[in-house]
Amino acid sequence: MEIFMTYVLPVIIFAAIGAAAGGLLLLGSKFLAVETDETVAKIAEALPNANCGACGYSGCEGYAKAVAAGEAPNNKCKPGGAAAAEKIAAIMGQEALASEKEVAFVRCNGCKGATEERYTFIGTPSCAATERFYNGKGNCRTGCDGYGDCAAVCPENAISIINGVAVVNPAKCVACGKCVAVCPNHLIVIHPAKQKVDVRCSSKDPGKVAKDICKNSCIGCKICEKKCPEGAITVSDNHATIDYSKCTGCGACAAACPRKCILTLPECQ
Repeated sequence: MEIFMTYVLPVIIFAAIGAAAGGLLLLGSKFLAVETDETVAKIAEALPNANCGACGYSGCEGYAKAVAAGEAPNNKCKPGGAAAAEKIAAIMGQEALASEKEVAFVRCNGCKGATEERYTFIGTPSCAATERFYNGKGNCRTGCDGYGDCAAVCPENAISIINGVAVVNPAKCVACGKCVAVCPNHLIVIHPAKQKVDVRCSSKDPGKVAKDICKNSCIGCKICEKKCPEGAITVSDNHATIDYSKCTGCGACAAACPRKCILTLPECQ
């Protein structure tokens, strides 16, 4: 009897408690389970799961729910592109909508030799850090700091720091927009891949100031504006801006720019 009370009974009690707990968990999993929408699950599987938010939703699951509910078109996933749109359309029994490829572009060409640093930054090698504490390390306060915060968040390794400036490889870029969000000087934009001309400068300093700060800066001279046959480029706040809806990519502005800060993308990428 002593052996039973000392060894056997505790084992029985623990086994009973375990069985009861297992039963409660089983019942809980059945009665408290959240039903999964198969359509949402299938759409989510068709997405690249970058969870970048470029579609305008919180992530891939949020977008998948919106598509399944008929609240979003099937071509909003930029990283997935046309392939994802076709898969989603097949799941939804729809026709795949056209998906225009987009890429990121860095509007700065203040490379080494074109501009100088105001000091040597020895803190955390981060664009955000140097901007937060010292408003950047270069003479151009709106230029690329070159520490690669954008490259660090790029899921496709599409960004490299070349000669002190971030450069995007359009062949790898999926336009997820993570680099856009992390750049403290807002130098990176997402534009249509078919766009063949852009201004690789973000300075809005007056011409004389910009000229002294960087050899590759836009000085707001308006020569590009006068040369554009489509009226697609305008200069305001000492800075040239291109209207993509009007630009035909003729390159007249790039050829006329005395500072060579307007470039055709194969050259500047």
